[in-house]
Amino acid sequence: MTTADGPKLLRPGEVAAMFGVNAKTVARWAKEGRIRCIRTPGGHMRIYAEDVHALVVRDGAMQATGDLPPGV
Repeated sequence: MTTADGPKLLRPGEVAAMFGVNAKTVARWAKEGRIRCIRTPGGHMRIYAEDVHALVVRDGAMQATGDLPPGV
């Protein structure tokens, strides 16, 4: 999901699939401050793709090439 003028945002399920974890784990990461998120007007969580990329690089959980979708 890309906002018109803002950063690329991902759904918790998309992030969870990248790391092979449950979406609740992603929500916990956001609560712990490992990744930033926003809430939509409907109350849904959206995660900043740049934070997901930084988590990948920092933790070395995945290789930065080939494992992330385009634009992340």
